[in-house]
Amino acid sequence: MEGEQKPSGITSREMTAEEIVRIVRIAVGLEITKVKLTGGEPLIRKDILDIIEGIASVPGLADISMTTNGALLAPLANELRANGLKRVNISLPTLNPEKYEELTGGKVEDVLKGIKAAVEAGFNPVKLNVLILKCVNEYDFLQMLDFARKTGTILQLIELEPVNISDTYYVTNHKALDEYESILKQKAVKVETRQFMQNRRIYYLPDVKVEVIHPTENAEFCMHCTRLRVTSDGKLKTCLMKNDNLLDILSPMRNGANDHQLTELFKLANQMRQPYNKN
Repeated sequence: MEGEQKPSGITSREMTAEEIVRIVRIAVGLEITKVKLTGGEPLIRKDILDIIEGIASVPGLADISMTTNGALLAPLANELRANGLKRVNISLPTLNPEKYEELTGGKVEDVLKGIKAAVEAGFNPVKLNVLILKCVNEYDFLQMLDFARKTGTILQLIELEPVNISDTYYVTNHKALDEYESILKQKAVKVETRQFMQNRRIYYLPDVKVEVIHPTENAEFCMHCTRLRVTSDGKLKTCLMKNDNLLDILSPMRNGANDHQLTELFKLANQMRQPYNKN
């Protein structure tokens, strides 16, 4: 199960920490054992430590991870780890300060501090998400590879997907990852394929590991997808690429629904699951 936090202030339609933990407890009762907090940016929540601690206290939960831009991570890393967060994915499109600020509006120095703090706090693994964009950061590959090697992190190369973006943006910025894979194949001592994860390949170089993530909008990925997302305003979402099959769980919860009724909503959401790509 994945969570979503939007980069805005807490509103009446956004879930409280207690509501998030209750939803996780219902999910674990249905044999969901892994939770990932995504965004937006989850670390903007002032109660993020309470959320992590509450989720970690749910019996039967095997793993809690987070995807973050890393800018706010450094001062929180040790407490997040102590409260039960196990793994982090940190978005890092480039190491170039000017280019990073142009892309994100932030300071890469803050992210680098966050990465260092995450490694020192004992998160395992720490993955660096690098979305490759043509003529933007496509030539940063070797530098990013060296950075992952030096920091003891895993490099994840991500190919731009034609989802929720304009055709013009996709055509202008899309860069296939084939040439990077050719380089990795030559350097790798071992290559693994993650079954049911769109056959994602993992390249084990002598001193660094690299995962290559191609677009997931294909029938094979959809056929094996079992992910269930919860939006920040409390809706169950079975497909990242669709917004026409959301099921509100927050309103029934606030209107007094018991755990059995909430469990039935989870089951209904799963029954509504339709593959985005069917062929």
